[in-house]
Amino acid sequence: MKPQGFSYPEQRSMALGSLPVYVMGKLAPKESKITSGRPIKMGFSGNTTQEKLNVSLKSLISGLCLAFSMPPWGWWPLAFVSFLFLDQLLAGVTQHKRRFLAGFSFGVGWLFPSTFWMIALTVPGYIIQGILFSAFVGFAALLIPRGAWRWLALPAAFVIIEALRYRWPFGGVPLATLAMSQSRAPLGHTVRILGPLFLSALVVVTGVVLSSLWERRWRFASWTGISLIALWAVAFVVPNGSPTGETTVAIVQGGGEQGTRAIDTDEREVFERHLNASSNVVTPVDLVLWPEDVVNVKQPLSDTPEYLELQVLARQLDSWLIAGIFERVSITENANASIAFSPDGAEIDRYDKVRLVPFGEYVPLRGFIKHFAPSYLPVRDTKPGVGEPNLIVEIDGEKVNLGIAISWEIFFEDRARSAISGGGEILLNPTNGSSYWLTILQSQQVASSRLRAMETGRWVLQAAPTGFSAIIDPNGDVVERSSISETRVLHATVDRRSGNTLATKAGPLPMILLSGGAIIGANVFARRRN
Repeated sequence: MKPQGFSYPEQRSMALGSLPVYVMGKLAPKESKITSGRPIKMGFSGNTTQEKLNVSLKSLISGLCLAFSMPPWGWWPLAFVSFLFLDQLLAGVTQHKRRFLAGFSFGVGWLFPSTFWMIALTVPGYIIQGILFSAFVGFAALLIPRGAWRWLALPAAFVIIEALRYRWPFGGVPLATLAMSQSRAPLGHTVRILGPLFLSALVVVTGVVLSSLWERRWRFASWTGISLIALWAVAFVVPNGSPTGETTVAIVQGGGEQGTRAIDTDEREVFERHLNASSNVVTPVDLVLWPEDVVNVKQPLSDTPEYLELQVLARQLDSWLIAGIFERVSITENANASIAFSPDGAEIDRYDKVRLVPFGEYVPLRGFIKHFAPSYLPVRDTKPGVGEPNLIVEIDGEKVNLGIAISWEIFFEDRARSAISGGGEILLNPTNGSSYWLTILQSQQVASSRLRAMETGRWVLQAAPTGFSAIIDPNGDVVERSSISETRVLHATVDRRSGNTLATKAGPLPMILLSGGAIIGANVFARRRN
């Protein structure tokens, strides 16, 4: 006899507490998924330890797929496959502990490989951030209902995870984000609609479409797929700023060995490399950009010979020189800034870095950490700046507003958004990743610069002492890029641009509110249906 309320043709998933579930007259396994169309075998053996290992291993592999969609590997379609796998796993797991384990294992596979470079910065920090953010995914898995409503909650949950990672702990650690995986993919330009959280949602939604196709939910897959294509098309026509003039620029990369720590490096040698490389700048040029903190002195910069040499260089080039400096301002504090020298050698403007690298430029909880901190952690904290992220210069009699995000700040959409809201016509990103081995961080920074270019509609100029330096247009295309360790000067003529995109107007709040509402709504409707 056909049970009341149960449709054999649809074979819908059932959540009946401790009651046995019968499908087509047979007792269904407790942890199996009953779907319309194609049942997914979860492979549970009945042994509790074996079941947990099974869930962990499958989730870990799913997370690895996401990790390898990130730079430097860049196999971006794997991001969609990873969420197909995760969605199917969550649909087949009912117990809260195992759902948390599935999410946590996914996070481990995703985050530990894609942030491996952090070992060179802080091993404890690498482990802590990996565990913490994996736990975010684990808790998010508890908020995702089973059944069809999970397809609304899953993208929303990952938007909330990404929003948290942009802001907490220690001001945020937005590394290996979902948006980065699509920085050079066809979906990437949708970031200009509602920013990186919107792009993150679309990554998960694409995985949901694949999952619904696997389950042969043709109507859902068709309408959701059509919506994705429509949003992709809309991103081509939304506001993207407009050109107001042209500026000739040169980016100086002094070169040198990658993977060297500041404490093991002769600061004067780094400075002289960039002085010598600047002789390769082709003049006339309007603007010359140096990387972050390649002018490293142990006293206020204005009291040093390097200050005079920078003034002389600006006069020789007859150009604006934006130099990245690191100076000691007191016994307990340093400053990390970029200074604008005019063609006549005068210091005209200055921006001090606001968003600092935890454990790299300052030590959180120093009183506790110092008892077991490694010797390479900073002895002094860097003082955060308080000014707007803009440098005002004058080129050919016109005031030009240069937005700026120093190094780490380019990973945060709000820093670039503040620069553009303040009138920035070009976005500068002086950076320094010379201390970190491999190219994971450097590649992800280029990906972040591409995202910032697309979401702000601005050219982005990235300058690094040992690579990668890059010139990126408002469509996110890398026009020119240096190699690791080489001495090189990049030249280009770029547009100064004005106007906002939807992303710079709206910010992240709409996506956070929509996602919070989607999670609540999905759970309410799922419970009513059950």
